[in-house]
Amino acid sequence: MALSPKAARSASGRHGSPWRAAGLVLVVLFMLTGAGLIGLAATAPDPVRPPQPDAAAAPPFLLSPTPSAAGASPTAGTATDNAEKTPGTGNRRDGGPAVGSPAPSPKAAGMPRSQPTRVRIPKIGVDATTNPLGLDKNQQIAVPPAKLAGWYKLGPSPGEPGTAVLVGHLDSRSTGPAVFFRLGALKPGDTIEVLRKDGTTARFIVDGVVRYPKKNIPANLVYSHNGTPQLRLITCGGDYDKKAKSYKDNTVVFATLATERAR
Repeated sequence: MALSPKAARSASGRHGSPWRAAGLVLVVLFMLTGAGLIGLAATAPDPVRPPQPDAAAAPPFLLSPTPSAAGASPTAGTATDNAEKTPGTGNRRDGGPAVGSPAPSPKAAGMPRSQPTRVRIPKIGVDATTNPLGLDKNQQIAVPPAKLAGWYKLGPSPGEPGTAVLVGHLDSRSTGPAVFFRLGALKPGDTIEVLRKDGTTARFIVDGVVRYPKKNIPANLVYSHNGTPQLRLITCGGDYDKKAKSYKDNTVVFATLATERAR
């Protein structure tokens, strides 16, 4: 299921409105489970296995609905929703309330809308240009080149109130490790800097890192927000499926705006 570009723009709150509409979540969800982010897995895995997030790296607000989901397997994560389920009804199959949501942060109230131009993650050596991404002719989100990050431009910009999304390849047959190859190595407390077109820099603190099966990613947790500026970094993860020519999971980094400054 995908929205038209017009509907997606309407749902996104492009001028600073909170990213509340379920329709936009469905667009990004389609990206994660359809041809979009599956494409970020490349066509063959790199011989060097990318780091995977530890179960202990999950953000504290992602409380598991079952003991097994909180166990040692980060693959299970807290996912209980099917990817095609309409979001906004919680992460229980009975439509109950969501298990957790990001805790409010008093550190930064938010920034005006401005296109991100670069993302820097010192812990894992990322210093990459960001490209704005919309929807392609098939109503699927476009994907960036292997060495660049992509910003989903129909949602909030990094630093705005709401949940901004940056995506990137894990690896590539032609280039080997790609821009987000080491995303799974991030830990709570690590920093992410997003340089913006207006000359400001949004500095985020990592809340946690979780690996979700692509077919069970809990959209209400990954994309929900409480009005504070949030950031999600997303790439592929887990085991490589040779038949499908993609990785089975998505690695998701949760981060909250900590400071904003002029360059």
